[in-house]
Amino acid sequence: MTDTFDLSPLLPLQKALDEEIAREHGVTYESTSSRRILALLVELGEFANETRSFKYWSFKGPSPKEVILDEYADGLHFLLSLGIPLGAKELILPPKEYAIPLYDAILDVYGEVVGLSKSYDLSHYKAAFSAYLGLLPLMGYGEEDAKDAYLKKLKVNHERQEGHY
Repeated sequence: MTDTFDLSPLLPLQKALDEEIAREHGVTYESTSSRRILALLVELGEFANETRSFKYWSFKGPSPKEVILDEYADGLHFLLSLGIPLGAKELILPPKEYAIPLYDAILDVYGEVVGLSKSYDLSHYKAAFSAYLGLLPLMGYGEEDAKDAYLKKLKVNHERQEGHY
């Protein structure tokens, strides 16, 4: 069994970014929940593109680790953001254990996120998040890789807001 990941410390950081965005853009969680889910799906696609795991027609390998993790961090931002209005306070989850190729696991995450869009509740949220976390071990990455990438991207996202991105 894979250890759990504790992403609880990231929730207040995400909430602060969300509040900054809400002030700057005049939005609320309620007015953006479906856009956040769509953004998560888009970011998942961008992540998949950098892994190149589905590109059976190409010999080119995956992008460098830092590029892949940068895209992964974008998905983390939206997943964390989606949990805040659901009342997620502690986020200690086991990564879903996959015994399938990365491209199939990515498809599974898509399915979980679509399920979340249809049933936006804590149970579906945790299932989607656990599935997303399960992608990391398939690439040889872990919790600290995800947290480090998130914190790097958080800094960029705050800078973007300050620069009226």
